Amino acid sequence: MPARALLPLKDLVEAKSRLSGLLSPAERRALAQAMVEDVLSVLAAHPLISAVTLVSDDPCADMLAAKYGARHWLESSLGCRGLNRVLERSCERLCGESDQHIIVLHGDLPCLEAADITAVLDALASEKGLIVACDRHELGTNLLAFHPQNKVEFSFGSNSCALHQASAEARRVPVKLLRRPGTALDIDEPGDLALLMAEIDLGRGGQCAQLLGGTPLGNRIRTQLASLQDAAVVAVISEESKSRA
Repeated sequence: MPARALLPLKDLVEAKSRLSGLLSPAERRALAQAMVEDVLSVLAAHPLISAVTLVSDDPCADMLAAKYGARHWLESSLGCRGLNRVLERSCERLCGESDQHIIVLHGDLPCLEAADITAVLDALASEKGLIVACDRHELGTNLLAFHPQNKVEFSFGSNSCALHQASAEARRVPVKLLRRPGTALDIDEPGDLALLMAEIDLGRGGQCAQLLGGTPLGNRIRTQLASLQDAAVVAVISEESKSRA
């Protein structure tokens, strides 16, 4: 069952602002680019992904798309703003080209593997509805997969996982929640970055590993994360002491 992948990418300069306490703007940009390259690499190599479309106004987007054999659409060419409207308009264009299945996913999934994409397509073949891959907290949505005949009401934002499921159920579209490590770990906060560093320490490769594995930047991040964890432990002990006083 071949499918097309749609990957929205925000401006890399503005990416990952919640990591500003750990990384400089240039470092956050480098991390965001490394992650999207790892995702594009998986998609480009998967035998059942027939095409990849990168939607972005970032100046590097055209270069990234060309490097991995993807197509690039300027977000500004779609005539709308906001992630959900951009995805809706992009899917309309894709549906006008072909009736192949569509996978919409974020670019900050550095642990994504070919097996995750295969699992998504297998679930789609079985359910014939909407596949929702949640984040590790089961609150956000990191990936959606569907057939063009099942129009998706994109609800990315707060509590999007539940919203996507509820929308599908209201339209009587079969929906399956997919929980996989490769689609669950998106990198937004220090705790997410700590999990990625642990994966790299276990031997995960790719662009993120080249950026963070045993490099001065990676070593500095490990030290900072350790300090944050120590501070969190001290805060918990302090609160417990107050409650006993």
